[in-house]
Formats: sequence, structure tokens, C-alpha cells
Amino acid sequence: MKEKQERIKELIELLNEAAKAYYKEDREIMPNYEYDRLYDELAALEEETGLVFANSPTQNVGYESAAELVKEAHESPMLSLDKTKDPEVLAAFLGDKKGILSWKLDGLTIVLTYQDGTLYKAVTRGNGEIGEIVTANAKQFLNVPLSIPFKGKLILRGEAVILYKDFEQINEQIEDLSAKYKNPRNLCSGSVRQLDPSITAKRKVRLYPFSLESAEGSETAGIPAPDFHNSNEQKFIWLKSQGFDVVPYKMVTGADVAQKVSEYAREIEHFEIPSDGLVLLLDDIAYGQSLGRTAKFPRNAIAFKWKDEIAQTTLLEVEWSPSRTGLINPVAIFEPVELEGTTVSRASLHNISIIEGLELGIGDQITVYKANMIIPQVAENLTKKNDLIPPDTCPACGEKTVIHDENGVKTLLCPNPECPAKKIKSFADFVSRNAMNIEGISEETLEKFIGHGLIAEYADIYKLERYKDRITSMIGFGEKSFENIQKSVESSRHTTCARVLNALGIIGIGQANAKLISRYYKNDFAAIRNAAAEELVQIDQIGDVLAKSITDYFQNEKNKKIVDDLLEEIQFEEENNTQEETLTGMTFVITGSLNQYENRDALKKEIEEKGGKVAGSVSSKTSFLINNDIQSNSSKNKTAKSLGIPIITEEEYIERFR
Repeated sequence: MKEKQERIKELIELLNEAAKAYYKEDREIMPNYEYDRLYDELAALEEETGLVFANSPTQNVGYESAAELVKEAHESPMLSLDKTKDPEVLAAFLGDKKGILSWKLDGLTIVLTYQDGTLYKAVTRGNGEIGEIVTANAKQFLNVPLSIPFKGKLILRGEAVILYKDFEQINEQIEDLSAKYKNPRNLCSGSVRQLDPSITAKRKVRLYPFSLESAEGSETAGIPAPDFHNSNEQKFIWLKSQGFDVVPYKMVTGADVAQKVSEYAREIEHFEIPSDGLVLLLDDIAYGQSLGRTAKFPRNAIAFKWKDEIAQTTLLEVEWSPSRTGLINPVAIFEPVELEGTTVSRASLHNISIIEGLELGIGDQITVYKANMIIPQVAENLTKKNDLIPPDTCPACGEKTVIHDENGVKTLLCPNPECPAKKIKSFADFVSRNAMNIEGISEETLEKFIGHGLIAEYADIYKLERYKDRITSMIGFGEKSFENIQKSVESSRHTTCARVLNALGIIGIGQANAKLISRYYKNDFAAIRNAAAEELVQIDQIGDVLAKSITDYFQNEKNKKIVDDLLEEIQFEEENNTQEETLTGMTFVITGSLNQYENRDALKKEIEEKGGKVAGSVSSKTSFLINNDIQSNSSKNKTAKSLGIPIITEEEYIERFR
């Protein structure tokens, strides 16, 4: 008995720590699979021993929220749902009754109150009894109506979520990988609980009601309460009529609920809203209320969590992938297995702490599953060799690694500021359209190639053929994608002096200045490379700062090698230098629509070929503003007029300068 008591205490501590990290700190210290397994073990031990502690997660329905926002008690406690992974339990739960089977959305639960047809208050779930008031933020949700037709008092509960596509778009805008959000739920939680509603507005939060708590009419105002005919489905239908996007659902019976679960299982792979299961609610309102509730669960509904398809396999290696933040992320590589209809051979291990917790070693027998049927995860380690040692050098640069411990979570870092993995942006600029124009190599692809040690400097991009077998075996790459990359790489070998100068990433030298300098030196890259600062400042619009930036770059020994290696891989095209540079020294700004030229880029190209420069904004250095609507009150026109800059039409430009 004593051993079981100690195990109960141990489980409570583990689960509460995981819940604290997940709900309060928006971080994850153990996989969902592991949490569910430990929770079920705790519940079974409590039932067996009759010993239940007050701080047990089986007795609590949430974690106390942070104190930045004003708190308020809910009118009625928000309970958790009992759960099952067996469709037969759902059928037994229904008996001969009808039910509503809906997605269990994975976000942040919010209670909305409307009075007189206007959104009056929004409160988070909090710990189930006390939540935080987030009314100003809820008014920024994309699909929450601020006013509704019903003028009585309405209280509903819904799940605030961020769609996968919006989550990915927000993450794409964050260059620092360590600052990227781990999942939509964490991002949503932080977005809803912001003190500044303008931040919430940028996060594209949506709310999907899953429960209409009350809809009270007013006799004095002549507003009748709606009649739902004892049906929860009618509540959903009525909410739709008020302008709400209710949680997607299907009507089911005991006879077909298993079939409907299977339909959801097929749909989840492409479902755009984060979900971690299903909810089955009795349609009969009165019958559901007559069942009452336990201390923790209502008896009119039950949650269904996916019964994870688990496969046993062998751990072949752990791949350590450096990132631009310096983090070196571990990925488990194992014998391929079939899970949820797809072949899986990789799963993120997140950090060193997870590896230590699993006691991993190469050759271990492990079980793997897909969290929520989507994301591959390692569930258990059956053999526990516990001899896996993190690399002591960075795979990308060879610098000695360090282990960082923050709040008990250990991560592996590369401290080298010159590590290629930390310079993803410079490589991305190198392959960009206005530089070397190599299609098919995204920042994500570059990160993989650099992390695997395939690319350390620009010239290595032209040597990927030697790694064909390794690349085509990577997730997301095959023969066709590799061939497309190689085709684009080979095409970029024949390039121009201006493209290369722009691609090198010299501070202050972008596309326009690269063209300006290349024209001045008649596309002689060697002359540019060996130019003195005194020569460079003779070029119109190249001052002391830019001249020093260029000479400093080419005099740096490391950069000399980078350039030498690159020049061995490329050939400069013969460029037509016979174009009369009649616009030398002039700066143009182009605005508005064009009639004679295909687009602004076409006109810009012509101006630059004639020795001129095209700027994005009007300044005292502007020679002409080209705008077909000379009389417009645009900001560029106003600025040009105030500075005395001539405004000419497209036709006037052609007459004067072509």
C-alpha cells in the first residue's frame, strides 16, 4: 500500500508540473500521450486505494490563470468531461437517445455574455470557477458578432482558436526560430490574454460556440425566450441564426456513432481547425439535465480522444539539426512504420530533457504514434539503453556545443556566431530572385541542407549533386524535387556581375547599387573587387560609407575565400554595354498605373540601363516623379510639389528621355 501511496504522490507532482507548464507558461514538458497515460494510471490507483489528495489533477479542472487581467467568478462552474478512446463506450453512453458529435477544438475556452443584443462580456475558462475578463480582446475575434438580433440576455461557451493556415503565416513572419510559436493552442492562449487588444486583432483568432448556456427573454421589453424544443441541436441552429459559427457537428445514434467517428478520423488530416478529439452531447436537454453530474464531470456529455495507433520500431539514429537561433534540435530516425495510413520514419524529440526522460539509446525498441493523428511522436522506450550522448560539436560548423538548462529543460546550443546555420537569411538572399535567382531552395530547405552539413558557404550550393542520395532520402524530397533544384542551380551558373555583387550580402549594396557599380566598371567584377574607396566614391550616389563597406568586404580574408570559391562555380554573361547612358546622375520615382510599359519594373529596367536610378520615395535628390495623374493629391505628388520636383507623365518621359 505504501508503494502505491508514493506512486500516487509522484504522479500528482509530475502531472501538476506538466499542467502548470502547459496552461500557465504555454510550454510543453511531456508529450500528450505520456500525460494521458500517467493520468489514467493515477485515476486507477486512486480508485483502487480510495486515497485522493486535494491537489490531485483528477480533482481539479484547470490551472489557475495568470494575474495580469481582472478575474471574475463564473455563474456556474465549468467542468471537464469524462473521456474514452472506445467508440463502443460512446454507443453505450447514447443508448436509444440521439446525440451531437462535434469536434473537440484545441484552443482556449471563452464565455460570452450578450445583453440587449450587444456583446457585454467575455471571460476565459481559467480554473473552471474563476476566469479572466478579456472583453476588449474578444471584440477583435474575426467571427464574433458584436451585435446580434436577440435582445435578451444570452450566455454561451465557445473555443477560441487560431487556424493552422493563420498559425503558419504568423510563424513565417518570425525569423528567430526560438521565438516561433510551438503550436496554435499556445499562440491562441497568449493572443486572447493580451493586455493590448491590437495584438489580439493581428492574430486572427476565431471563436466556435459549443454550448448555449442560457437565453433569457424579457417580459417588460416584450422579448420572448427562444423555444429550443428540448433539443441541443436546436440551440446550435438558433445560434447560427444569430450569426455565430458553431463548432462543426454531426447528429448520431448509438447505431451509427462508430461510423461517424471513422468519418471524423478521415477528415482530421485536412481539418483546418486545431482539434484534439471529439465531444458527444445528448440532444435531449431535459434527459441530460436529469442525469446530474459528478464532482468533476457533467453526465450529459463525454469526450472521445483518438485511440492512438501505436507501432513498435527500432531507433536507428538521432539526427541533431542546427537552427539559426543556435538551438540544435534532436530528431529520432527509426525503421519506417505505417501509422494512420502513412509511412513514418522521423519524429522530433524536442530537447535533451525529453531524450533523458525516455532513456534513449541507438538500437532501442521504441513505440511511436501520431499525436492527434497528425504529428509523429515517440511514445515509449521499451529497452532503455540510456546511452545516447548529445554531440560535443555542431554538425554545421564543428564548434564545441554547450548544454543550456532553463527551468529544468535542457537544450543543446552552438555558441559560434559565425555558424552557417545562423546565417540562413544571408543564404536566402543569395538564392533570391534579384540575386542568383535559384528557384526551389526555400529558407526551410536551406536550413535542412546547412543543418546536415551540406552547405557551409555559397559555392557549396553548386556542389549539391554529390549529396544526391542523402537529399532524396530526406523527408519532403524526392528525385523530382532534387532535379528541379539542380536545374535551377545549373541555370544560375550563367549570371551577371550585378547579380553576384547583390548576392554577396555586402552591407548597403542592394540591387540598385549593384547595377550602378557594375555599369560604372563595365561589368568587370575583378575591377570592382580590387577597387579602392577613392575610386568608388567617384560613382554618383556612392558615398564614403558605401565605398568603405565594399572595400572592407573584399579585403576580409574569409570573404576572399568565399568569393574565390564562388567564382570557380559561375560564369559571367556577356552584357551589352552599348546602351547610351543618357540618364546618368538622374533619380526617378514611379507611381500610379502605366499605359505604355508592361509594369513599373519594365520602366525601371529601362531607366537603369540608361544609367539612371529609381527610388521608392520622393526626396530632395529626386530628379523627376513619373505619374500619369499629375493632378492627384497623392502623398508623392504633394511631396514633389513642396520640394519643387518636376512631375511628368509617362508620355512626357518617353518624349524627353527615350
